[in-house]
Amino acid sequence: MIDSTSLFKRHRPRLHAIAYRMLGTVAEAEDVVQDTWLRWHEADHAGLDNPEAWLVTVTTRLSIDRLRAAKMQRESYTGVWLPEPVLMPSPATPEEIREFADEVSIAFLFVLERLSPEARAAFLMREVFDADYDDIAQILGKTEPACRQLVRRAKQQLRQDSPRRAVSRETHHRLMEGFADAMRRGDFHGLHALLNDEAELVGDGGGKVPSFSSLVGGKRLAQLFYAGKRRYGDDLRVEVVQVNGQWALLRFIHGALESVQSYETDGQRIVRVLVQRNPDKLARVAAAFEQG
Repeated sequence: MIDSTSLFKRHRPRLHAIAYRMLGTVAEAEDVVQDTWLRWHEADHAGLDNPEAWLVTVTTRLSIDRLRAAKMQRESYTGVWLPEPVLMPSPATPEEIREFADEVSIAFLFVLERLSPEARAAFLMREVFDADYDDIAQILGKTEPACRQLVRRAKQQLRQDSPRRAVSRETHHRLMEGFADAMRRGDFHGLHALLNDEAELVGDGGGKVPSFSSLVGGKRLAQLFYAGKRRYGDDLRVEVVQVNGQWALLRFIHGALESVQSYETDGQRIVRVLVQRNPDKLARVAAAFEQG
């Protein structure tokens, strides 16, 4: 007799990984996994040939439905909607580190927002979870050729919207440490030197705290970070940590987490900064960092 609870627990991390990559928030991902559990609890386990496939299908379909509703809500969201960051340890091996960082980084989830729910599901199933097209077709209830087309178009759109830059983890870490040090010292020239002339900052305040939806120009960004140090002095603290599998900065003001800052680089300078300031999306990172 199948131990349904143990089996679900074994697959829960994978189900949560699917839901989080689909939705970009931890709370919504947890809701989807819980809904999957309720359906699993009521399912006829004896009649299932492949329980894992059943769980993945249900989780993906629930995520698509929830993302459709979320997209309508995000259209009326104040400012730019950025994914919720997750403070997490790195995987064990260099290969796992590279794979994990590529598939769950804030930058990656941010560009996924431009895809339709079904295209996002098809792309993730194929490119991240390495599913066969016949499995994707069954999950989405579409033909295999239609799924191939969804994935192909999604890859084209993502490539056009945000060309991927292959930067080593060590290089990224070095740039983050250098930028954090310049921020701590209030070194305007040091900040400016590490920013691309066309660097962009995208911020998410959720309408609850002030935030730049978009600020372009290396000098302007350097002035912004320099002004923070000038204003808060020793009450400003910056930590280099791993967020969503990549090195990022946490900025604290008066001891409270003010922002999680994710950086994209070309290997030499910073080209884009994604700044999460929405208090609702910072709550888990703040709690995890305090506990750590």
